Amino acid sequence: MSSIYLVSPAGHPNFGDELIAAAWLRHLAATRPDVDVWLDCPNPGLASELFLGLHPRLHVTNTLWRSCWEASSTDLDVVMRRVADLVTNFGSPAYDLGLERLRKVESIHLLGGGYLNDLWPFHAGLVAGAVAVQSLTGAKLYGTGLSVVPMIDTGTRREGGDHPGTVVELLQRFDHVSVRDQPSAEFLGVPLGLDDAFLGVLEERDKGLARGGADLVLCLQSDLQSEDQSRKVIDGVRATVAAARAEGRTIQYVEAIPGVDRPAFDALADLMDPDSFIPFLSVWRDGLPLRADQTWLTTRFHLHFLAAAAGAAGTAIGVKDGFYDVKHQSLRDLGTGWSYLPAFQQDSAGVITPGAPATGFTDEVASRAEQKRQEALDLYPAAPGAGRGQPDDRRRSSALRFARGIRTAVRQDERTRG
Repeated sequence: MSSIYLVSPAGHPNFGDELIAAAWLRHLAATRPDVDVWLDCPNPGLASELFLGLHPRLHVTNTLWRSCWEASSTDLDVVMRRVADLVTNFGSPAYDLGLERLRKVESIHLLGGGYLNDLWPFHAGLVAGAVAVQSLTGAKLYGTGLSVVPMIDTGTRREGGDHPGTVVELLQRFDHVSVRDQPSAEFLGVPLGLDDAFLGVLEERDKGLARGGADLVLCLQSDLQSEDQSRKVIDGVRATVAAARAEGRTIQYVEAIPGVDRPAFDALADLMDPDSFIPFLSVWRDGLPLRADQTWLTTRFHLHFLAAAAGAAGTAIGVKDGFYDVKHQSLRDLGTGWSYLPAFQQDSAGVITPGAPATGFTDEVASRAEQKRQEALDLYPAAPGAGRGQPDDRRRSSALRFARGIRTAVRQDERTRG
């Protein structure tokens, strides 16, 4: 029996990457429940726990990721050549079972996210490996919701005739590619698409709204920046947190990546109640603490995404210009209404003023989710007797009721302020 092969950075865990992988697994459970689904990710053990039960025939491995990591160098050329050679010629008993599996799949699908860029250039080996499989077997190649900026390489490297090609050249050999931001669309010459999280946004948003949350919610990462910049980020929100506490507003802090997002909470401990910290596992099980009338301050892209989808106002705080600014701008372009504080403007001068409530974005979430679902159905049509052709009436009615409720709340608030 043929099988579907997914490639994802899931299993870190990182809330956004896990959300995307889970959404695709649920889609495939609805449309292809009888097909073997392989998920190639960096941490297959943890991923097996995170996604347990999401697809009845899920298998988790790390064949392509390990092929990249175990190269003799992180140099782009070395990694791409190595992975392409392994796929084509086999390697050793440590690889060959997984490589044999790759030759039996009907498709290889690079799930969405921001992992194919110059921050981690050796990830280009994933693309080289997928194209090498296609050359051998004719397997379909898909990439959805990708972001490829800052671009790994747009030049031409031809030191040897066996070089697999640049990332742009290789992605042009895919049967389907969609991207989530305008710079990526321009680099690859494809239409602008949507982040893969739209495939699961309605369910995840509703789970978070059912949980409820505080008046002010924060998540400030410590990775992809220097210690000095991390300190500036924390100092930059301190006045806002202090003002909220003085006003008697409730405050919570969310962890999207275990450990990495904890230092900012500890640094603000004098302003935060100990039980206001929500660890990743709680978020994964019970959803983000969401309310339509709350305010968020976060560096994290998918927290901006889901909080805005729930109608929350907020400020996206810049980390790693050229990467996170592009990510957050893609959401602002969709109408989240959030303000953006660039990394170079962060200081401790005063209270941060968040953007306006995201009513325009919340009105369109259901239609954007349907757009992403149609992309998923184009790639994986429902097998006879599996899934459903259209969203059920309950989901559609729920989305409409939610949108009307947001509009009503905003109008009431405007009358009150007037």
